[in-house]
Amino acid sequence: MLGPLELRVAGRVREVGQPRRRAVLAALAADAGRPVPVDALIDRVWDADPPGGARSVLYAHISRLRRLLDDASAEDDGRKTQGAALRIAKASGGYVLEGDDDAVDLLRFRALVARGRACPSAAERARVLREALGLWRGAPLPELSGAWAERVRAVWSGERIEAALAWAGAVRHEGRPEEVPALLGPLAAEHPLSEPLAVMLVRALGEAGRTAEAVHAYTTVERQLADELGVGPGRELRSAYEELLSERDGGQPPSAAPCPVPAAAPVSAARIPAQLPMDVRPFTGRDDQLADLTRHLLDGEDACRTAAVVVSAVSGTAGVGKTALAVHWAHRVRDAFPDGQLYVDLRGYDPQEPVSAAQALAGFLTALGVPGPEIPLRLDDRAARYRTAVDGRRLLVVLDNAASAAQVRPLLPGSPACRVLITSRDSLASLVSVHGAHRVVLDALSPDEATALLRTLIGPRVDAEPAEAAALSEQCGRLPLALRVAAELVLSRPAEPLAALVAELRDRRRRLDLLDGDGDPRAAVRAVFSWSYDRLPELPARLFRLLGLHPGPDADVHSAAAVVGESADRTRRALDLLAGAHLVERTAPGRYGMHDLLRAYAGELAVRHDAPPDRDAALARLLDHCLAASAAAMDLLYPAERHLRPVVDLPDAGLPPLRTPEECRAWLTAAQPTLVALCSRTEEPGPSGHTVRLATTLHRHYERCGHYADALAVHTHALRAARSAGDARGEADVLVCLGAVHRRLGDYDSAHRCHDTALALCRRVGYRTGEARHLTNVGVLHELRGQYREAADHHERAVGLFRAAGDAHGEADVLNNLGIVHELLEDYQASIERYRRALDLYRATGHALGEASALGNLGIVVARLGDHASAAGYFERALALFRRLGNTGGEAHALSNLGDAFSGLGRYEEAAAHQGQALELFRRTGERYGEAGALNGLGEALLGAGRHAEALDAHASALEVASGIEEREEQARAHVGTAAVRQALRDPERAGHHLRAALTLYTALDSPRADEVRKALLLMRDA
Repeated sequence: MLGPLELRVAGRVREVGQPRRRAVLAALAADAGRPVPVDALIDRVWDADPPGGARSVLYAHISRLRRLLDDASAEDDGRKTQGAALRIAKASGGYVLEGDDDAVDLLRFRALVARGRACPSAAERARVLREALGLWRGAPLPELSGAWAERVRAVWSGERIEAALAWAGAVRHEGRPEEVPALLGPLAAEHPLSEPLAVMLVRALGEAGRTAEAVHAYTTVERQLADELGVGPGRELRSAYEELLSERDGGQPPSAAPCPVPAAAPVSAARIPAQLPMDVRPFTGRDDQLADLTRHLLDGEDACRTAAVVVSAVSGTAGVGKTALAVHWAHRVRDAFPDGQLYVDLRGYDPQEPVSAAQALAGFLTALGVPGPEIPLRLDDRAARYRTAVDGRRLLVVLDNAASAAQVRPLLPGSPACRVLITSRDSLASLVSVHGAHRVVLDALSPDEATALLRTLIGPRVDAEPAEAAALSEQCGRLPLALRVAAELVLSRPAEPLAALVAELRDRRRRLDLLDGDGDPRAAVRAVFSWSYDRLPELPARLFRLLGLHPGPDADVHSAAAVVGESADRTRRALDLLAGAHLVERTAPGRYGMHDLLRAYAGELAVRHDAPPDRDAALARLLDHCLAASAAAMDLLYPAERHLRPVVDLPDAGLPPLRTPEECRAWLTAAQPTLVALCSRTEEPGPSGHTVRLATTLHRHYERCGHYADALAVHTHALRAARSAGDARGEADVLVCLGAVHRRLGDYDSAHRCHDTALALCRRVGYRTGEARHLTNVGVLHELRGQYREAADHHERAVGLFRAAGDAHGEADVLNNLGIVHELLEDYQASIERYRRALDLYRATGHALGEASALGNLGIVVARLGDHASAAGYFERALALFRRLGNTGGEAHALSNLGDAFSGLGRYEEAAAHQGQALELFRRTGERYGEAGALNGLGEALLGAGRHAEALDAHASALEVASGIEEREEQARAHVGTAAVRQALRDPERAGHHLRAALTLYTALDSPRADEVRKALLLMRDA
């Protein structure tokens, strides 16, 4: 059992002897299966003050322990009990305690924890982790003193706490919080300053209905933190306590079990979405509806009625204030959702294309921290991934302006911890009948509420002319949107009585009613809009109309200037005037959007007042602007690849500030929905050139930033546009982009089809550089599948084509790829030669990104030759360049390579740290190939550091990632790494299994490394 040191034989405790001998056994057991040098043993047993002749004393203890273990083994055999005997063996410079995992409780505990964490079901995870925790009985090694014993106690206690928290999380997920306090209570008493334990205990007690005990547990920790550390509780513990008080003060008696809301592991602050738009100010009325939402979405009894997810659907006519109500309520209760708030405007009744469920899911998954390549392409798969990502999280999901139940159904999570609030003009009847949604019907404001809103907006003039104020609210249909627009007009004419405005509006509405013979319910709103629009100066009026044609959800000043064909300064003043009149709204600093009713009204006005050529010209100017801004951003982010992008003219309206990489990335992110929408609208033969040029301009941005869902949409639209226009070169260029995205997503078959189609096209029209680009991309695909000789052949042909065309950049890129292939074929001199030629070309042409890539590749091949110190130098230079360029993907590879070099130099802890940094970056960018390599590098470093269990976990994760993308080399590397760990653990049978698997993979790769694996396998067999 884990706790005091014990030696058990056939279930009976055997006496070890004097304290120093127990310390020697503990020092060996702490690293069971791993050699411990003599000097390290002396330090552990005597700290920094060993006696004279310490080595002789140590040897005497070792001798006595060997006899004791031998006697125990003989007794065990005599009783024919199961299990492997322990023995102390001489190792190079020290000793090793040998035996399998079951012979040492610490190793058994770690193996069970690793197995438990890997269990897919919460019930099985709880069972295995409980078995692991059952091995403990108190603090470890309490009979030992000294610095080493203190460190060991701290580390092992930390492992025990982490396992206990994982078990408690699984048990709570299963809906059994009442089981948690019995185990966590005593553990929390042993570790009174552990806030994670306190958080879990407070939440479990609260969920079990033991509110008073939960409060006592919190106050106890709070007092001890203050007394011993002089600090208060952390954010997570305070949040748990505030949730507890909120539930208690809401009227729920302590004895009643609250609605069980499973809690997931704490979510990183960087991954907590906070997507709610700004609250509506002032907000008046709707008290009954707000209370209804709270009762059905938050209060325990009603919220528990829906097993899967609690949904409230707010329906009502346009302009009635559905969005305002939803956003205002969401802001009021946001603290009840500590794992974040998701929001999407589905634009269900927008004149343009509504937001699809697939697009909304891509946005949600990105906000939840799912890397781009892990976002599936099929809607059903994407919805399943979304449900997995939100499982157990306490999230509020606001789905605004839904067109139908079918649009929102894939966006419903399956977790009872989530709440969903939907607004729609539709009644969403099937959501009510099938999913148990609660409907909140929103009608026009009551007369008193409408008058109160006017009073809030325009002040005492309402009380001075109450009859006219009531008439004005009726003319606005008592719709909040119309009332706000009307109030702005009232404020703009302070000397005019309300009666005059009411009379003017009455006449205008009559005229609009005559035009709307079908009884359109929006007539009242149109009347108010027209009242405001007709008072606009010429430029703001034209801007308002043309913004109705803008396909994106919002626009910045410069894109609005492009639409209207004016300077940015004049456009900014016009936008400010429109915002003051509530005809546009500020969605973010420097960005403006329109309510869907206003957008529809503006579009109607544009059709009525602006001739078709003028509307087409506005769209063309917007396309020119977006293309020029995209090109400018890409030129700053990737200057050396300017020659690969189309030449773009600077528009008359100028560009937004794009002076730094941060400004460029921010603009690209904000403009992304507009860019996708523009490409979806420009498939006609006329403007198809814009679509193709946008796609090829943004290609590298999508590739490096992992926006693969958007990339597929844009490139697919561009491909259709090029084919529709008969643009063969454009089609070939777009197929380069499309093939690269499929390759990054691990869909090598689709990528190959793109490049094969383009190669035939390029050869037919004589597009030699296009042919070269596709040849080298096919070469990369062959390389990823382990077909190195085919890869080399394609790259060599591409080099010749680029050289003949005088394209030094293209030649350097392919030489870099060719060096990789020769390195994989273990023709290291040929590899070095290609890399150096590429490096010379990159430096001659000022291609810093290529230079960094070639330096990194040179480091890899030098490391293959065993010169890890020189390799580390190359990697450090590459890392500095990638960081200067802000290239996250390159930085991640350089960090991983540097970690490999440090492992080669025996600097294992530094190696593990670098691999950990690389792994974090790969997961952030979503590069699966790099993730697999970093995991394998981490496993190799951890093995060197003697952290066997962690090394096995790292290689297992690498194998899973590499298998998912069919990357055979990293699969083989994972098997070899696992075999090495198993060999260190004296497990030759499983080590041999992994070596044979690696051998099979390497043979399929047609790699000379298969010979090395065969030799290793033979050595293992002989051993």
